[in-house]
Amino acid sequence: MEDLLLAWFRKHGRDLPWRRTRDPYAILVSEVMSQQTQVERVVPRWQRWLERWPTIEALADAAAGDVIREWQGLGYNRRALALHRAAQEVAAHDWPEDLTELPGVGSYTAAAVACFAFGREVLPVDVNVRRVSERTGHSFSPAAAQALMDLGKTVCLARIPRCRLCPLAHACPSRGRRFEPLRRQGPFEGSFRQRRATALRHVVAGRQWDDAEAVASLVRDGLVQEDGGVVSLPD
Repeated sequence: MEDLLLAWFRKHGRDLPWRRTRDPYAILVSEVMSQQTQVERVVPRWQRWLERWPTIEALADAAAGDVIREWQGLGYNRRALALHRAAQEVAAHDWPEDLTELPGVGSYTAAAVACFAFGREVLPVDVNVRRVSERTGHSFSPAAAQALMDLGKTVCLARIPRCRLCPLAHACPSRGRRFEPLRRQGPFEGSFRQRRATALRHVVAGRQWDDAEAVASLVRDGLVQEDGGVVSLPD
C-alpha cells in the first residue's frame, strides 16, 4: 500500500518550498506558520520571513516587536512570540534532543522537524496523516509522511473523500463512506479573537486602541507592553 501511495505522491505531491531543504530552522518556521493557516497563504510569508531572518541566530537577535509586526496577517500571534523564544533557546543552547523542550513546539511539530530536517524515524501525525491511517487501517513509515499529508489534504477529505482518485481505494475498508462534519471553531467575526487582532493591528500601526479588555489580554500574552497608559510592541 505504501508503494502505491509514494508513486502517487511523486506525480501529484504539492511543490512546497520547505520540502526542498533540510534546514531545521526553515522547517520549524514552515510548521509553526502552517498551524491553523492555509498553506497557500504561508508560502509567500515563509519566503519573506527567511529573506529577513535567514538563520535562527538572525531571528534570535531580532526585537520581539519586529517579529510580531512581520507576523501580522497570519493570525494567532502568540505563535510568533513562541517561535522567537524557540530561536533564542536554540541560538544559546543548540537544538535539544527532545524538541518539545522548545517554546511553542508540541509533539506534532517536534516530530515534523525531527523527520523532515534531522531524518529521524518518526512519523509526524497531523490531522491528514491520522485520517488516512485510520481509514485505511494501515501503518505507514516516516518515508510516507508528506505523501499522507497531501493525500489527506487533496483526496481523503474529512467529510466526502474522493475515493475514485485515491491510489489506496482498492484495499481501503472505508471506500465509499461519508463522514460526519467535524466541530469547527466559532466564527471569527464578532469574537474576542477579532477584538484582540484589531487592538494588536492598531498598536502595530502606532495607534492607541480603546478596548481595555483586549489590550489587557495582549499584555498578559506578552504581545504588547503598557507603560503609563501608553501601549506599544515589546522591545
